[in-house]
Amino acid sequence: MLKKIVSLLLLTAMLLGCLSAAQAESAPGFAVPEGGYDGSEVTITFYHTMGSNLTAVLDTYIAEFNELYPNIHIEYTSVGNYDDVRDQVSTEITVGTQPNIAYCYPDHVALYNLAQVVATLDNLIASQETVTRADGTTEILGLTDEQKADFIEGYYNEGMQFGDGLMYTMPLSKSTEVLYYNKTFFDENGLTVPTTWEEMEAVCAKIKEIDPNSIPLGYDSEANWFITMCEQYGSPYTSATGDHFLFNNEQNRAFVKMFREWYQKGYLTTQTLYGAYTSGLFVSTTETKSYMSIGSSAGATYQRPAANADGTYPFEVGIATIPQVSEDNRKVISQGPSVCIFEKENPQEVVASWLFVKFLTTNVNFQAEFSMASGYVPVLKSVSDNEVYAAFLDSADGGDYISALSAKVCLEQEDAYYTSPAFNGSSTARDQVGMLLAKCLTADDGGDVDAMIERAFQDAVDECEYSF
Repeated sequence: MLKKIVSLLLLTAMLLGCLSAAQAESAPGFAVPEGGYDGSEVTITFYHTMGSNLTAVLDTYIAEFNELYPNIHIEYTSVGNYDDVRDQVSTEITVGTQPNIAYCYPDHVALYNLAQVVATLDNLIASQETVTRADGTTEILGLTDEQKADFIEGYYNEGMQFGDGLMYTMPLSKSTEVLYYNKTFFDENGLTVPTTWEEMEAVCAKIKEIDPNSIPLGYDSEANWFITMCEQYGSPYTSATGDHFLFNNEQNRAFVKMFREWYQKGYLTTQTLYGAYTSGLFVSTTETKSYMSIGSSAGATYQRPAANADGTYPFEVGIATIPQVSEDNRKVISQGPSVCIFEKENPQEVVASWLFVKFLTTNVNFQAEFSMASGYVPVLKSVSDNEVYAAFLDSADGGDYISALSAKVCLEQEDAYYTSPAFNGSSTARDQVGMLLAKCLTADDGGDVDAMIERAFQDAVDECEYSF
């Protein structure tokens, strides 16, 4: 399916008469019309993946936005999951009917960029054009220095991961990975929550001594684990320019070999090997269980055990930052949807789309309400000062208010977030390193583990090159 989409987009790019290399090099991106938004009546279409609980929040803020801009009509559609949005938008691009705004991940934007239909945001962000609202107040079209500084840096910088230094997306709501642990078990057995991978190995060994039937650690995403380790070690993974697939190197093979040894000792499992999200093992009441689980911060409620008849929980859940290689280079993955804006024949549609995106991404109240309703974390630092959100964070615990505890941990590690380079083929690299890690944990090494791992790495690179 994805290869068909790529072919269609490449054909579309040819039919649209893509810019020559020289033209593209000097192209300034979307040109803001003089005067910015002229007040004309436009309809903006928005594709997302929100359920009814989130669209209720969205409706409230669309109404607020329309009080300021009554001639900008927002029509939204919930389109399945993130990949469904990607597939529908990609198909519509080939006939020029793509929406104005869409939920996106970086690799989706890299795909859309084959047809050069994503509006770059740099000129909009920098614009000093004054826009007059319906109530007579004004705002500049772009972002103020204070607004830019308020974004959590790692989330904001995701929009510039495409190799040309230009801004293609704005962060809407985010998640990351956190370490869930059975706090009751840790307290009863005098265990310390691991902050490094070296400490993690030692804690897993102690847990196996206490409960030989356990699998101490479950890690949901093999791909996230591999990519995060590259970031923590500072070793190559991919590049948006030049040679794209750089992950076959000595350092990366070494950490995969280390985790294989842990697997052989019964210390860990992953989503692929377990056959389901490892939260199921973490909340298990059967003989085999885990006492630590690394998974999405947005899935905190799935890491909480079912309540007893009296409303209490079998154990208290603790949440911490995932282990690091070194405190000097803390890295935690940034996930969750951003939004991109598409080029249109009418530039007022692009400007109006930007005003709506700016409204959602810089609005502290929206960010607070959306976060509490979704389980994702806000993209603005100042949301912590919002009274309702501050009360939400103050309620954090390892039981009824586990989502608040998860959000609190996410906000405390804001300086550690990273994003990977985005290019056509980056999603393939992600898939391949995930499969590579799962394979290397379990494969028969034939008596030569190093040779097996080297072959697996080369096979993964070859598959990336073939698919690219």
